[in-house]
Amino acid sequence: MHTFKSLQAPKPGNLGGWHGFDAPSLPAAYMAILHRLAMNFLCNINDVGMKKSDASEGQSASELISNKIADLGDWRGKTLARMRKLIKEADPDVVEEWKWMGTPVWSHDGIVCTGESYKSVVKLTFAKGASLKDPVRLFNSSLDGNTRRAIDIHESEEVDESAFKALIREAIDLNSSGKSKSSKKPKS
Repeated sequence: MHTFKSLQAPKPGNLGGWHGFDAPSLPAAYMAILHRLAMNFLCNINDVGMKKSDASEGQSASELISNKIADLGDWRGKTLARMRKLIKEADPDVVEEWKWMGTPVWSHDGIVCTGESYKSVVKLTFAKGASLKDPVRLFNSSLDGNTRRAIDIHESEEVDESAFKALIREAIDLNSSGKSKSSKKPKS
C-alpha cells in the first residue's frame, strides 16, 4: 500500500521515501520515472498560470523568442523566424509568450500554436488543430489525437504561406468564438 507522508526532497541515491511517498512495492524503473516527473513538477510549480511565462531576467517573451532563434543559428532558426513572421503577418495582434521552460507560444484569445525546434524538425503545434479545416494538408504530425495537430518542417522544406496564414486566422477565429467545432453536436 502506498502512503503519503509529507513532501520532502529525496536523499541522494534514495528511491524509497520518494517525495513523501513510501512505495517499496514499485519496481525501481517506475520509481525513477515517478521521481523525475515529480522533480519536474516541483521545479516548475511556479510557472502555472503565468502570462509571458518564464520572462527571465526581465526579458519580454518576444526577446526570448528572438534569442532562441539566434541561438539555433542554423536552418531551424531561419525556419522558426520565417514561420514567426508569417504568424505576425496573419495576425498583427498575436501575443507572443514564453512557456514551458523555453517554448515560443503565439496566442490570441487562447493558444494558437507553439513553435518547437528539434534536431531534425521545426514543429508548429496548433492547440485546436483537429477542429481546423486544412484543405492543403499542412498538418503532417500529431494526426491521431482529438485536439492538437502539428506541422513538422524538415530542412529545405517550404510551407505554403497563404495556406499557413489561413490556418492561423482560422485558429484565431475558433479561439474567439469560444467553442471548439468538434464539440458541437447536431441537434436532434
